[in-house]
Amino acid sequence: MLGDLGDLCSDKILTNPRVGFGSLLMYVYVLNVSALKTKGQCHSWDLKSVSQPLKGNAGQTAKESHVLWFVSVLVLAVKGVTSELKGPSISENYQITWGNDHVFTSNQGRQVQLSLDQASGHIYYFFQRAGFESKLSYGSGFFHMNIKLPGSNSAGVVTAFYLRSHSEYRRDELDFEFLGNKEGKPYTLQTNVITEGQGNREQRIHLWFDPTAAYHSYRILWNQHQIVFFVDDVPIRVFKNKQNIGVGYPSSQPLKLVASLWNGDSWATDGGQTKVNWTYAPFKAGFRSFDIYGCQSHGSSSTQCLSSKFYWNREQYWALSPSQEKDYQWVKTDYMNYDYCTDWKRFGAIPPECPQ
Repeated sequence: MLGDLGDLCSDKILTNPRVGFGSLLMYVYVLNVSALKTKGQCHSWDLKSVSQPLKGNAGQTAKESHVLWFVSVLVLAVKGVTSELKGPSISENYQITWGNDHVFTSNQGRQVQLSLDQASGHIYYFFQRAGFESKLSYGSGFFHMNIKLPGSNSAGVVTAFYLRSHSEYRRDELDFEFLGNKEGKPYTLQTNVITEGQGNREQRIHLWFDPTAAYHSYRILWNQHQIVFFVDDVPIRVFKNKQNIGVGYPSSQPLKLVASLWNGDSWATDGGQTKVNWTYAPFKAGFRSFDIYGCQSHGSSSTQCLSSKFYWNREQYWALSPSQEKDYQWVKTDYMNYDYCTDWKRFGAIPPECPQ
């Protein structure tokens, strides 16, 4: 996300740790503010034109020149990311499961594009989809995927990244589901936790960035204490292990990772009232980062996956840190637009695991 940073006189960028390009971009910003404010000047700065000299400052200092050189190098590095992807190819840890002719790879298999049109894949429960899943199953882990969502008029189209059990009976599933929308309207990110076949635990948020413009990181922490969904290191949902009060929790069966792109227009947008507009097809979703940080599990018992030899099982991952809790409350306050925990009309009472 390298868009216009706006007025350097403003300190909003410095005080917002959630700005798209992360700490490195913030570091560059600080350097520029420092260089320019020493002369009492501020400028609007667009990273797309950093190679152009700043106007109204004929006497650039050596420090300012070095800063601009550094930023130019940074931008060139970012532009070259797609040709310098690291890590395993998709075939090392994943296999294509739906729509083989609508799954396209590049960068030696380190980047995958799923494509959806009216002919995508085979019909699975009466809808079209393309996707892939992990070759192995896991009993705990800190799972991630970098995803770029389909753009423009994607109403009814669902992009998903999730963990699921082998069996549909007493199914366990942890879902990221990105619900497309009409042009100009925001994507909805829905998460769900299904345990022992019981779901209906949806939460929905809008994102604080455009998920169609660039790749973003989506992660799921799963250990014996909590499940946490993250977007770019920001926790957006927590589901605590409350088996002690009779609430189901994924612990008795291994899960596989799955990514898919599919037609969900029976429910995904406006409760199913807005259908997929196929004139905008094919819809394309990009996926990267195919390494997996998880404890492999081969049977119904996953007790070996509770060991502290796996970093995600250690005490610092049993609860959110104070800074993570602050970010989590920010998301719930500013971006959440549906929480099953507060849906009295639907359930008639607060579910026992709430609040989370």
